[in-house]
Amino acid sequence: MAVTRAASALPFRAPADLEVQRYELARARQLARAWAGTLPEPRRRDMAALFTRIALDTYRLQARPHARLSPPFAQPYGQLDSAVAELAQAVGREAAPLPIGEAAYYLTGLYTTLLATRERGALGAFYTPPALATRLLDMAEEQGVDWSKARVLDPASGGGAFLLPAAERMIAALPAADPAFVLRQIGARLLGLELDPYAAGFGQNAIELLLADVTLAAGRDAPVIVRVADTLEEPPSARFDLVIGNPPYGRVTLTPEQRRRFARGLYGHANLYGVFTDIAVRWTRKGGTIAYLTPTSFLSGHYYSALRDLIAKEAPPAAIDFVHARRGVFEDVLQETLLAAYRRGAKPGRAQVHYVEVASEREARVIRNGTIGLPSPASQPWLAPRHPEHSRLIAAAEAMPGRLADWGYSVSTGPLVWNRFKGQMRDRAGRGVHPLIWAEAVTADGRFIYRAEKRNHAPYFKIERGDAWLLVEEACVLVQRTTAKEQARRLIAAELSAEFIAKHGGVVVENHLNMVRPALRPAVSPATVAAVLNSRVADELFRCINGSVAVSAFELEAIPLPSPAAMRGVERLVAKGACSAEIEAELAQLYGQAQA
Repeated sequence: MAVTRAASALPFRAPADLEVQRYELARARQLARAWAGTLPEPRRRDMAALFTRIALDTYRLQARPHARLSPPFAQPYGQLDSAVAELAQAVGREAAPLPIGEAAYYLTGLYTTLLATRERGALGAFYTPPALATRLLDMAEEQGVDWSKARVLDPASGGGAFLLPAAERMIAALPAADPAFVLRQIGARLLGLELDPYAAGFGQNAIELLLADVTLAAGRDAPVIVRVADTLEEPPSARFDLVIGNPPYGRVTLTPEQRRRFARGLYGHANLYGVFTDIAVRWTRKGGTIAYLTPTSFLSGHYYSALRDLIAKEAPPAAIDFVHARRGVFEDVLQETLLAAYRRGAKPGRAQVHYVEVASEREARVIRNGTIGLPSPASQPWLAPRHPEHSRLIAAAEAMPGRLADWGYSVSTGPLVWNRFKGQMRDRAGRGVHPLIWAEAVTADGRFIYRAEKRNHAPYFKIERGDAWLLVEEACVLVQRTTAKEQARRLIAAELSAEFIAKHGGVVVENHLNMVRPALRPAVSPATVAAVLNSRVADELFRCINGSVAVSAFELEAIPLPSPAAMRGVERLVAKGACSAEIEAELAQLYGQAQA
């Protein structure tokens, strides 16, 4: 009943106020999501496809009556009841006054919006807002892409978020050309590959809606530019001037043959967007451009070390934009994202870095941050400014000779995965029982407080026979392993003192902590290491390295540090118990940063 009332409350109106249209469209889409949430998963995908098709057909009748939409690439099973079909028609009507690119984003995006979150994740189906698609095409253009002759591929084209604006630019680049010639050019030079036949069909329909005036003038149908295909199995042809897209994200289990084929960019588990980056290299001609929207995690994670090396050798970055999007621009996506343009066969150099503020699906503001230079070896984490003020810090850090290894430290994760040893957790001390150190023992202000206050967090652990490897018997620095960019500090560290360990005969450290462990005679004291990791300058540097919520051992070991000799002043301050402001000022001088 709610759907019936909602549908009747969304009548067709003349295009007076586009903001009102957008509001009503968003409201209708919300109602559609609520309806889809009531469907059992085996039916939900078909019903989402049916809903989207009705909305597209209604939009065509209202806004592009002369367009001819090709039949679905896959025919969904079932039918919608009349109230839901009415709502789908209302969505199509509300989209009619919008610009074609924006309308297509809303309409083809309906399909993924209505899918269950689990299925969206499995398909990697998160469509790109027009503001980011426009910015990524601008970046490609800045690298010399000529729309009058460029051959363009989107290897995971979804609903056509990049195919549509690419086709628009191709049309604009041929202003005086015969319409039939324009259609032939687009058919010969633009290609989308898409695994999901429903999404592929909607992407093709979006192109047909865009080309309606051209096809009418030419007296012929739009070319078929979207093909249903498993891109991982497509034989590559390095003939494209631009490979562009928002590849699917998420871990994937490759077949043995696929793992062999893509081995050069893999380390450990495979992520789809990493595999699609390798694929883009294979499809792009020498001198061509790759323009991708991906998570930022490849910049630093250990699992992406081989991918970074591959990018540096085959297609180094020319420009990177870090995306800051308001909540709701990417529905159901939690990762930080970036836009990047790479040049196939170019020599690595410094790439321009921007910060993109996305206010809505249509609006983005670009702020110049600085540049990024690739480390040697390129498999190491890449230092990239997230804000304009990071440029000077990175310039100083790139000249820093030291790392934690040079100070006499290695980093490892806490050895105890608690849910594998539930039976050995204890509430009180006893024979063979040692303190169990959880992440909450490291406080936000950099102190170690022995506590176990959260649910399922026992304060002690019983060492059984064969468990000696779990026991930590030397002083170290503990660092929380999971923090978010919204927190005041990403690096939260505290010294686990030799006195505490001696008192208890060793401790057991849980897996949500990193341990920065000293060699026999470290060049810098653990207390100083903790002070440095808790400093503002180290925190800002880590933000320039890290691309996820995880604080990994690999990234901690890559933080640029002063030489041990240069740290003597900081050591003296820490030894005499100086306040954090004095230590910060000393570190700021070492990194060439003026203190406010």
